[in-house]
Amino acid sequence: MSALDYIKDRRIYTLLIVLALLVAADLYYGLHFGIEFVGGTQIPVTLQQSVNVTTMTSLIGALQQRLSSFGLSQVTVEGIGNQELYVVIPTISPSSVNQTINIIDSQGRFDGIVSGREALNGSGILKGSIGGTSQIVNGTAECGVTFYITPIAEKHFAATVLGQANKPLYMFLDRPTSAVVLLNASSISSSGIQESTALSAINQALAWGNNTIPVEIVSNNNQSMSSVESFFSNNRVKYTTVVTGYGMNASLLTYLKSLNYTIKQYATANITPVYTAGFFANQTYVQSWPAVGLLSSPVLNPSITNGNVSNSYQITGVAPSTLPGSQKLAYAGQQVKTIVSILNGGALPVAVVPGTPTTIPPTLGSHFLYVSGIVGVLAVVFVSIFITVRYRKIGLIAPIIITTLMELFIIGSILGVIGTIDLAGVAGMIAVIGTGVDAQVIITDEIIARKVDTSAKTLLGNAFYIVWTDALLLVIAMMPLFFSTSLVTVIGFSEATIIGAVLSVLITRPAYGAMISRRYAQ
Repeated sequence: MSALDYIKDRRIYTLLIVLALLVAADLYYGLHFGIEFVGGTQIPVTLQQSVNVTTMTSLIGALQQRLSSFGLSQVTVEGIGNQELYVVIPTISPSSVNQTINIIDSQGRFDGIVSGREALNGSGILKGSIGGTSQIVNGTAECGVTFYITPIAEKHFAATVLGQANKPLYMFLDRPTSAVVLLNASSISSSGIQESTALSAINQALAWGNNTIPVEIVSNNNQSMSSVESFFSNNRVKYTTVVTGYGMNASLLTYLKSLNYTIKQYATANITPVYTAGFFANQTYVQSWPAVGLLSSPVLNPSITNGNVSNSYQITGVAPSTLPGSQKLAYAGQQVKTIVSILNGGALPVAVVPGTPTTIPPTLGSHFLYVSGIVGVLAVVFVSIFITVRYRKIGLIAPIIITTLMELFIIGSILGVIGTIDLAGVAGMIAVIGTGVDAQVIITDEIIARKVDTSAKTLLGNAFYIVWTDALLLVIAMMPLFFSTSLVTVIGFSEATIIGAVLSVLITRPAYGAMISRRYAQ
């Protein structure tokens, strides 16, 4: 029988068509390998409280959206149980790791405050409308993030800013909650602004009803120390976090820690507010303040404070003047990417704490891939030897090897194009080779071993009744692993096993049966 006779069989040419389509997909999209094979970094993330499946799914989606918007390719976010998850990035660049941690660490809450009242928040932002630019203007690197808001948010904003012409709109990202700002007197007057004027501007920027952030000032000669200590001692139930600079008095910080306050310290450039003079009556207000998440404070134009509705807003900023000129534009661009990615992802449903990253070098990943390939080849060889010894027919070796390799190619292509080929997935692929022995024995027994006067079609029908049943049972057995969030590291195993079980009974096993029946049942 010629090779053309085999190809004319519908079961065989169906297999060939599927293979051709997958080859094209592999060439066009490329295969995506997991961190075990290409190297990369895995960042463990702990949630501050246990969550249900719905909240975990929402959290994973928000982080995935953030990191994808930031431009990190092939990032995966995997839930672990109900209080942990893994963020995996296929890179070991220190800058990429640090950027990823910063984005994860952000709660993602956006608030626009005017005169102590909320005018905007993240829920009103149209996610698809967020975009940003960075440019050099008169030697200054400027960045801007523009977004649109929903009609409901437009009405709320118009009502809130009514009569607030020429007042600053304080735009916060992750404004601290249950926090107190602790400053040295020198840090608020270092810009040349009088201390009383600076303090008034700070209090205005931090005002927001019951969410107002109080400010405590340590005088330059430490004479106010007892008053500051008394404030924290009397308010340790109401407030839990202290936002301060690295230059704060060490004994005071030790005392605050003894009261179980969480201390968040920032460099001088971040803990010091940046002030801007307003348009009228020499108004001074805080333009930006990284330590409290204040991104920018645009002044409200009178045209949008008379009840008219506006739907477009912009967060602006500039690169620090202390940076070298060659780095300013890169800094501004990085700020734009970070803000856009966090706004796109939205606020996280629970607070998260990134852990220590684990890095796998590319060389070690290549070794894992090599070993996995060797194991796969050995599995194919052992299956072929088993079938050959059982039936003592050399002619069975080619159909067995061909269908097994094609099956592995199909599973690998689907996993690698749509998802990621990880170590668990490879284990599942090897397991599919093992389960294939059972199906091949059943099919071969029906065609070769049985000495009855029955057509090949009937024989294959008998065989595939058992093969289909086995495949169905295998899929059912793998489903709990596939949907498990507590056993996420073996989801790849269940994916590969399910894909192999389904496609084998639909494509590769029928093709194997066609080859065997045409060779031995004529």
